[in-house]
Amino acid sequence: MMFWYDHDVSGWGWFAMSAGMILFWALIITAAVLLFRALGRPHEHTHSPAGPSPEQLLAERFARGEINEEEYQRRLATLRSSGPFTTH
Repeated sequence: MMFWYDHDVSGWGWFAMSAGMILFWALIITAAVLLFRALGRPHEHTHSPAGPSPEQLLAERFARGEINEEEYQRRLATLRSSGPFTTH
């Protein structure tokens, strides 16, 4: 006990050191949590939502009356004969 009083550290000094240590660790833990969340979040550019297929677009145009049944059947046959649709 005599050692602590020999260095003339008041009660407020110990309080300030304790509060500083608590704030230091709170800052470290907060930074670690934010870093973990940032690395775990999926990035927007890694995937894109799939849009409607060409056949779905054609069916929508037919349903809206933009093309008649003959045109719809002709274009649908063309789409199906050309193989699977891929975008690159």
